Amino acid sequence: MAEPYGRPTTPPPHWRDRAACVGEDPEIFFPLSDGLAAGADARAALAVCRRCPVLLDCRTWAVEHGEDDGIWGATTAAQRRALRRATGDLLRVPARPRGEVGDVEEG
Repeated sequence: MAEPYGRPTTPPPHWRDRAACVGEDPEIFFPLSDGLAAGADARAALAVCRRCPVLLDCRTWAVEHGEDDGIWGATTAAQRRALRRATGDLLRVPARPRGEVGDVEEG
């Protein structure tokens, strides 16, 4: 039943609730090796990720929260570290020298 004014009584499902990995064996997402070719478990996890409707949400969450274990959003921990480094480099904007277009003169 809806609340007055058409507001839902339950929150929308979280992206994790719609993930393809729900119900899968969690062990496949945490292989012993972090390498790109970590074995059959990693390949199984990547296959699940590739068919997941929330792959990008999962990957984004893992990168933003510094998740350093397992396979998230079809990436290994090493790949996510590389993404964080690359993203950090893009977000560091050098300071503009004074007097460039867009500066506001005080006075």
